Amino acid sequence: MAGCWVRWRHGRSAAGTRVQPRPPFPTVVPMTSPASAPALDAGTALVLIDLQHGILALPTARPGDEILRNAIALAEAFRAHKLPVVLVNVAWSPDGCDLPTTDVDRPGPATAPPAAFSEIPAELAALGDVTVTKRHWGAFTGTELDLQLRRRGIHKIVLAGISTSIGVESTARAAWEHSYGLVFAEDATADLDADSHAHTFGKIFPRIGRVSSTREIIAALDPLS
Repeated sequence: MAGCWVRWRHGRSAAGTRVQPRPPFPTVVPMTSPASAPALDAGTALVLIDLQHGILALPTARPGDEILRNAIALAEAFRAHKLPVVLVNVAWSPDGCDLPTTDVDRPGPATAPPAAFSEIPAELAALGDVTVTKRHWGAFTGTELDLQLRRRGIHKIVLAGISTSIGVESTARAAWEHSYGLVFAEDATADLDADSHAHTFGKIFPRIGRVSSTREIIAALDPLS
């Protein structure tokens, strides 16, 4: 592979020299250091994952009202700078025919939740926002999210929502594979399990994007005024 050299060997090399292991990923994600300040431009959109009544009510490690408050602050800042806000929810048909049917050890619900489960809070939504409804964990699979972003000239996504290790991470991985730049609002993202949140933000997201905070992201928008 031109321009790349990857060492796959573990243990001892062919010459008998021990290969030094890579240093571990940091377990603490810096949130306020200058290195975490994101670079944003007019090709940036905010994408919020599954901030809907039924999911915000779940017992997440970081309270849902805190997530919603930070998400609202981000959305208002993006709208003020005339940048797209994309609200993604998950929903299924009333008869449940489009529920996932994969044979797994821990299956999801066998019936579709009531319609109110998928409603986005009125205080978060605004006229002009892009809304995308998904049927899977990730927001790119089977939706027009990529089309809506591309036609608006978007090449970078600020991503947040619930839950970190499922909907947000699945969307992030697909976005990275679609060559979008990524910035993650850590304090506007939550998981049912604190360890899962820490793993995703400590080991996965730093490899595919920039980890930041609501305050830092809003500050990074100011030069665009």
